[in-house]
Amino acid sequence: MEMITEKLSVKEKIGYSLGDTASHFVWDMVGFWLLFFYTDIYGISAAAAGTIMLIARFWDMAIDPVIGVVSDRTNTRWGKFRPYILFGAVPYAVLAILTFTTPNFGETGKILYAGATYILLMTAYAMINLPYSALGAVMTDDTYERAGLNTYRFIAGFIGQFVVTGLALTIAEFFGNGDKAQGFQYTVVLFAVLSLIFFFITFKTTKERVQPPKEQVNSLKADIGNLFKNKAWIILALVGIVSFIMFAMQNAAIA
Repeated sequence: MEMITEKLSVKEKIGYSLGDTASHFVWDMVGFWLLFFYTDIYGISAAAAGTIMLIARFWDMAIDPVIGVVSDRTNTRWGKFRPYILFGAVPYAVLAILTFTTPNFGETGKILYAGATYILLMTAYAMINLPYSALGAVMTDDTYERAGLNTYRFIAGFIGQFVVTGLALTIAEFFGNGDKAQGFQYTVVLFAVLSLIFFFITFKTTKERVQPPKEQVNSLKADIGNLFKNKAWIILALVGIVSFIMFAMQNAAIA
C-alpha cells in the first residue's frame, strides 16, 4: 500500500466531523425521543412500540454486514465511501421527518406506518453512517492524523448530542405552541435540514487518499456469497423478517 503523508487541513477535519454532528442530530432524536413520541403523541401502545424497536434492531443487525460488504466494494469517481454520504443524505433527512409525522390512521395503520418508517430510517442511517465511519480511515494512513481527525469527530458528535438532549424539547415546545405532534415534527424538520447540509459539507470537503492493494479486494459476488453462507446471519435476518410479518398479522387480526 502506498504511504500517504499529506497532512489533513483543519477545514477537512471540521468538514469530516460535521458528518458526526449530522448523524447525532437525527439519530439522537430517535434514541432519546422516539419511544415517547410513539406512545405519548402518536398513541401507539408501549408494547407495540417496544416490539417495533426490537424488530428494527434485528433488521439492523442483519443489514449492517450487507451494507459493509457493498460499500467496501464500491468504486466511483467520488471514491469508495463518499458517494454514500452524497446520495444517502436526502433519504436520511426525508425518512427522519416521516418517522416523526403522525398520519391519521387507525391503530393497526399507525403501528405499520411507525414500523415501516423506523426500519427504513434505520436502513438509511446504516447506509450513510457505516461508510462515513470508514471514510476517516481512507482520508489518511498517518496514525497521528487519524487520531486528530477522530478528536474533531468526537467533539462534533458531542455537540450534536448535547443540542438534541438539551434543547430538542424546548425547540419542540416553541414550534408546537401547545401541539406536541407539530412541535416534534418541526423540530425534526430543523434537525433533518441541518443534517442534510452538514453531510453535503462533509462530502464536499473530504478526500479519499488511501486505496487498498488490488490483491486484497475480493469480488462483490464472492463476499455476498460468503455472507449467505453465514448461518448466524441468515438466522438473524429470518428472525427479523418473520417477527415483523407475525407482528403485522397479529395487529391486523386484533383490528
